[in-house]
Amino acid sequence: MSSPAFRVAVLISGTGTNLQALLDTVHGREVEIVGVVSSRPDAAGLQRAERAGVETAVFAIAGHPDRAARDRALGDWLAAREVDLVVLAGFMELLGPEFVRRFAGRIVNVHPSLLPAFPGVGAIERAVEHGVRVTGVTIHYVDEHLDNGPILFQEPLELSYPACIDEIEQRVHAVEHRLLPQAVRLIAAGRVRIDPGNPRVVLVDDVD
Repeated sequence: MSSPAFRVAVLISGTGTNLQALLDTVHGREVEIVGVVSSRPDAAGLQRAERAGVETAVFAIAGHPDRAARDRALGDWLAAREVDLVVLAGFMELLGPEFVRRFAGRIVNVHPSLLPAFPGVGAIERAVEHGVRVTGVTIHYVDEHLDNGPILFQEPLELSYPACIDEIEQRVHAVEHRLLPQAVRLIAAGRVRIDPGNPRVVLVDDVD
């Protein structure tokens, strides 16, 4: 008898290109994407999920008394679908500490910089403003602090100047679309764990 599918929910706020990368590479194979949640009802990524036959929902803060109430409702929705992993794929809102604790060790995020450099929004633009020669992509676990959790993967990208933001964004997205499915695939296979001697370090079994 085959083992139950590893159940993943993806949280988005915009076009959902990282969601599409997951749908194209791991959905229905190593994992099952059982829900896609947006913080905005007009997010184009919702249509990607619907075309793939994946259940969608919108949890906008404006529809709840406050952020904490939204997070509780969102958490209840995810729990009802027995989600094993929550993937933040362009989710542009903060999740409160109560939510993070509820799903501790089961939330990952993709960020367009080599953390801890340039956390938060506008990472690519700030990297260019600082004239950095190397930026990149980070896949990390989410903790109660902004873009601070243990790092699973990082991949650098060299920059040259004068820099074109649109071109850099395209290069960053290409890396994200490759690294994020790889991270989800390895987590689903049980090949990722926190180093018991250092909670800041993620141990990853050799990639085939």
